[in-house]
Amino acid sequence: MLSLTPPKPTATPFSPSPHRRHQRPSHLKPISSSSSSSSSRRPPSPPPPPPLGTAYQPFRPPPVPLPPQYRSLSPTEILSILRDRLGRWHDYAPLISSLSNQGFDPPSIEESTGLSGVEQNRLAVASRVRETLLPSLPPDLLSFFDSAGTADSLYALRLLNASQRVAAATRVAALNLDPKAAQDLARAIKDFPRRRGDYGWASFSADSPGDCLAFTYFRLSREVVDEAEKILALEKALESAETEEAKKRIAYELERTSAGGGGEDDELAAKMRVPVVRLKYGEVAEAASVALLPVCRATEGVRGVEEAPRRLQWEGDLGVVSAEKGWGRWVVLPGWAPVLGLGGESGVAVEFADDARGIPWGKRKEEGVLVVVDRKRKEVVDEDGFYLVGSGGEEGLGVERGKALVEKGVKEGLGSVVMVVRPPSEEDNQLADEDWD
Repeated sequence: MLSLTPPKPTATPFSPSPHRRHQRPSHLKPISSSSSSSSSRRPPSPPPPPPLGTAYQPFRPPPVPLPPQYRSLSPTEILSILRDRLGRWHDYAPLISSLSNQGFDPPSIEESTGLSGVEQNRLAVASRVRETLLPSLPPDLLSFFDSAGTADSLYALRLLNASQRVAAATRVAALNLDPKAAQDLARAIKDFPRRRGDYGWASFSADSPGDCLAFTYFRLSREVVDEAEKILALEKALESAETEEAKKRIAYELERTSAGGGGEDDELAAKMRVPVVRLKYGEVAEAASVALLPVCRATEGVRGVEEAPRRLQWEGDLGVVSAEKGWGRWVVLPGWAPVLGLGGESGVAVEFADDARGIPWGKRKEEGVLVVVDRKRKEVVDEDGFYLVGSGGEEGLGVERGKALVEKGVKEGLGSVVMVVRPPSEEDNQLADEDWD
């Protein structure tokens, strides 16, 4: 009998295959045993796609168009170019995204090329940043970023908007700045708008990268204690500033500091006899002596000031403090001379809220302050001094200059202001390390 064997079914392009995605691409030929010396150059197979419902997906930056000479390359050839760093960095950097789109993950790329996952990310992001600069940056400045190492400089500019990025890249290229200087510049530009209202801010221009960096040094000069460090910071600010107004403002501050002035909070504080200081993190723990003061809120009015304990006594070798009455709110300050001069008998700290209404030097500040008051010195005898007064009867408290009180015929306040304490700065001008890595 003649038997008929059914023909084997042939796979059509549309027939599903459960193992198809794990098969080797047709253009990659298997390496024979005779060529075992080159087996290490075989690219790893792309990992299978994650199962459905997986929340985490590796970050893949927006793709950058491949240069024409790289568009027909196989994965093996792409890995070879990356491994040998053939060409300029921004020419082969887009190949990383190309491999990612084909299913290669950072560890498999690192295994074949030696580029760590961090390096892959920096190159891919820097390449994208460079692409955004092409329409605006002149060719002579753009060529600065062809050299090795400049990818890190462009990576530092990634968080800036388009106009800020062009201005920053122009300064980096014109002054031949290294990646660390480029990162400092980018942070200063990013932080500058957040500092609106700070001392001297209006004299600097947000459109000038140099002014933004100069303002960072300008702020630093007001946060250090050593006079030599203040002058050094101001000199760096003057060197970085670009606008004439900023240069004049820095030169004025430098002249005042060199002459022994400066250190107050703003122009008004510079003329008054009340020190305005910013508390630093850890300063209380490191202080050789401390002062303990009762605290009342400005909204508690005259009654809050009057009811705060007046007599504090340190008892025993352990320094236990006892007060004449119970009180719920206290503050510990470093043993600054104006505070220790109160003797623990008449001092009180008045807390003004974030809007700082009612105090002359806080109208532009979006932060609370503590006003330290000596309740024994109520009589208005110093026209240049400042005094705590009731503002609107029992409804709140305020601070006024002695001269203004004399003109109003007021002869006595609630106490004389001896110091103003600002809270520690959160340093929100600097981005966290994880934002840059």
